[in-house]
Amino acid sequence: MSIRLAAAEGTLPGETLEEKYAFVRSVGFDGIELSGQGDGIFAGRSDELARARDAGVIMPTAVVHMDHFIGDFDHDRRRDAIEQVKQLLSTIVVAGGTGIVSPHAYGLFSKRLPPFTPPRSDADSRKLLVEALRELGDHAASVGATLYLEPLNRYEDFVINTLADAVSVVQEADSPSVAVIADTYHMSIEEADVGASIRAAGPLIKHVQLGDSNRLEPGAGHYDWPETLGALADIGYDGWLAMECRLSGPVEEVLPRVATLLRTPPAGAS
Repeated sequence: MSIRLAAAEGTLPGETLEEKYAFVRSVGFDGIELSGQGDGIFAGRSDELARARDAGVIMPTAVVHMDHFIGDFDHDRRRDAIEQVKQLLSTIVVAGGTGIVSPHAYGLFSKRLPPFTPPRSDADSRKLLVEALRELGDHAASVGATLYLEPLNRYEDFVINTLADAVSVVQEADSPSVAVIADTYHMSIEEADVGASIRAAGPLIKHVQLGDSNRLEPGAGHYDWPETLGALADIGYDGWLAMECRLSGPVEEVLPRVATLLRTPPAGAS
């Protein structure tokens, strides 16, 4: 499997995207995952993103960074999130990227914490999510992008926690422009067998984000990286691996270690 590594924009030194890209290339990375801020901020960077793209900066994806999401309980906030994600999808194309990473809802509710029972039934939440994915999939297709649905752990979301959860709603939405992202940190909490879960999701996984068991960089916890990389190879994964985690030390020291860890074949591999 050919590995392409992206670093999170907010962790990188440099005043410009061109400077940040020069840094990531110097430490064994291949691109930058952007911060998809809402309220028009990301869209307002279109000229900057286009200049960086034309200068050769590789920016494959952006992550939704907003305070409300497409699964919000409030109708107006949910509608606003959907419209803002459409804007993000249009903007990532300007950057030369492939798509936007979004959860169903981050930090809105957890059935593992009081009061335990959400104000909306799971069936209704699923119905609304599928509707949102179909609408966003239509927009993504119209601009040439993909929406990547991200499962979050049980303490951060109350509907989509596992790869199987995400696969189920993506299959129901039935849009070629909606896919699944596998986040290793969340998988370390939710998946009983990470390799088996990746293989079961198969080609619906179009993006991967990296975080160890303690949500630090790969290698800083006890996550089984060879298992995940092997499973991704088994499904023929050819997408990006993007950092989505805190760093245990200076970025100029951490990123080279991550690149070495993920690009070094396990013992016994041919």
